[in-house]
Amino acid sequence: MNYQTINFESKNAIGLLTLNRPERMNAINYQMRDELRDFFIKRMDDLNTRVIIITGAGKGFCSGLDIKDSTITKPENNYTPKLAYELQQKFSDIIVFMRRCPQPIIGALNGAAVGAGLSIAMACDIRLSAPEAKFSAAYINIGTGGADMGSSWLFTRQVGLGNASRYLLTGDFFSAEEALRIGFVQAIVPKEKLMDEAMRLAKNMAGKSPLGLRLTKEALDRNVGAASLEDAIKLEDRNQALCISQLATVMRKTEGNK
Repeated sequence: MNYQTINFESKNAIGLLTLNRPERMNAINYQMRDELRDFFIKRMDDLNTRVIIITGAGKGFCSGLDIKDSTITKPENNYTPKLAYELQQKFSDIIVFMRRCPQPIIGALNGAAVGAGLSIAMACDIRLSAPEAKFSAAYINIGTGGADMGSSWLFTRQVGLGNASRYLLTGDFFSAEEALRIGFVQAIVPKEKLMDEAMRLAKNMAGKSPLGLRLTKEALDRNVGAASLEDAIKLEDRNQALCISQLATVMRKTEGNK
C-alpha cells in the first residue's frame, strides 16, 4: 500500500511511524484508519524492524476521529447497528494489531492525544511526552461511551481503576504532569529533545536479543491479565527456555568456528 496519511522510515532495526495529517492535527479519517491497519498487520511478519517509534507531524500527536469528515459523521445510509458495529471494529482493530505486533512501540507524544489518539497512545508500550502535550478520553464528550478502542482494558492497567474512571467518565483533559503523576507517561522530555530520547531508548532495546525482546512484549501482554502468578510464571518459563536454547545454539556455533 502506498501510504498518504502516514510516513514510515526504517533505519538500523528501528522504524519511525509518523501520523501525517498535520492540517487536521493528525485526525483519523477512513484512509488513515486503513493505512494504520495495513501498517501494523505487515509488522507482524517484519523481522528487520525490532522497535517502532510513533509520533505525530506538526503540533499534535493525534486529535482522534476526524468528525469534520462527513463520510464518517453522515454515512450515505445512516448508521444501522450492523454498520456501526462493523465500522467500529475496523478502528478498534488498530489497537489489537498494535498489541499483537512483536515490536515494542514507543510513543513520542509531541502534542495533544485525544479520543482515538489517546487510545493509540495507550497501545504503546512506553510513552514519552512533550511538556505541552495534553490528553483527553473525549469519546464520552461526543455522546458515545467512555470505554472505546481498548481504553477500559489498557487505561485501567496503566493508571489504576480510580484514575481511569476519573478521566473516562468525564472526558476531562489532563496535562503531561498529571499523566506522569498517574503513570500514564514514563517521562516528560522537552519537545526539541523528544525524538532524540525516543531514539536513544529504541536503540537500547534494538541492541537486545530479537527473540528476547519479542517474547518479553508477549509475556507482558499476556501476564498483565493472567489469572494467577503461576500462569504468569509458566509463560515466562517457556519464553526463557526458548531464549536459553537459542543462546546455547549461538554459543556452540561460535565455539565451533574458533
